[in-house]
Amino acid sequence: MEPVDMTEMQPDKQEAVDVASWVSVCPGGLWRVQRNETHEWTQQISSNTADDASCLTNHCPKPGSLCRVKVQLKAQTDDSDGPPSTKENEKMAAIAATDLVPAPILRRQDAVLQVPLGDWTTLRLGEGQCDITEACLEGMRAGEKCEIQLAPIGTGPEASLHQYGDLPLIATVELQAFTPGKESWEMTPTERWEWVKSHKERGGGRFRSGDIWGATDSYSRALKLLIPLCGLVGEVEDTNCLEETHQLPSSDQLKIKKAELHSNLSLCQLKLNQPQRARDSAAKATQLEPGASKAWYRLGQACQKLNELDEAKEAFKKLLEIQPDLPAAVKALKEITSREKERNVQLGLRLSKMFS
Repeated sequence: MEPVDMTEMQPDKQEAVDVASWVSVCPGGLWRVQRNETHEWTQQISSNTADDASCLTNHCPKPGSLCRVKVQLKAQTDDSDGPPSTKENEKMAAIAATDLVPAPILRRQDAVLQVPLGDWTTLRLGEGQCDITEACLEGMRAGEKCEIQLAPIGTGPEASLHQYGDLPLIATVELQAFTPGKESWEMTPTERWEWVKSHKERGGGRFRSGDIWGATDSYSRALKLLIPLCGLVGEVEDTNCLEETHQLPSSDQLKIKKAELHSNLSLCQLKLNQPQRARDSAAKATQLEPGASKAWYRLGQACQKLNELDEAKEAFKKLLEIQPDLPAAVKALKEITSREKERNVQLGLRLSKMFS
């Protein structure tokens, strides 16, 4: 892939005029991000080697784009000696004209901004490795810089799991160059399937490392691509036009993969104390794959947490039909029976008080 050339520098620096706000996922939880569109351009690069029409159609990064980016805290930016020199600009332009190679980034549990601060880093957009940075890059152009303000949502351990100091955090994100990418609707079915597999694999790795928020994000990304892919493969199979999907699993196999993702997502939501979402995800998994024992178990757990004891009992009974005498299901049914007895006793006491 050839990098997209830098756009021409604007003669005057403009003040921030546009503000965007969204929620990003970090290993410690959810953070609200506010981006100020400064329209500040850091370099002047002429587009002598690229097709102008190509530049127009690829003016912002898309999933799969390799992005060369620098993230700095506001304090570091204020201490800098001003804009880059001509030699620095020429050096950066030379780098932008070569193929970009993604840098390995270790996802840290105690970091909000996952990228190394103050250094140029190349990352692939769409992987969710550096959630906040990627969300900023989706609306930027080559050579552009923006300022962001970050604050955790709610209170709890996520508010203290970062290494940057006082809240809210203020940082700048600068995009030097990027390669072309594709929106999901522009991808071939095979490309979408490769993204689904990579997101699912990444979600499993994040879950095993304790990054539950990150795993939830990865499974959600996979489902977002898989759901329309299932419909496409089904339509193609119905019309016997198999050339377009000959490298893909069958529609039944995709349905099983979709059920696995919903079940995995349900487990993450249980870990994050989101029982209602966990119940909905597990229910979708059981509808897609009635023999999915893990999904039935997670559905029962979620219903228990919601005090929906009848629904929980049915889920665990279904699990025992699939795996007879499963200790976890037998234990859960005993707990539900005990809670039902307790509930009936309390109900009887309340009724007796009403009519005494």
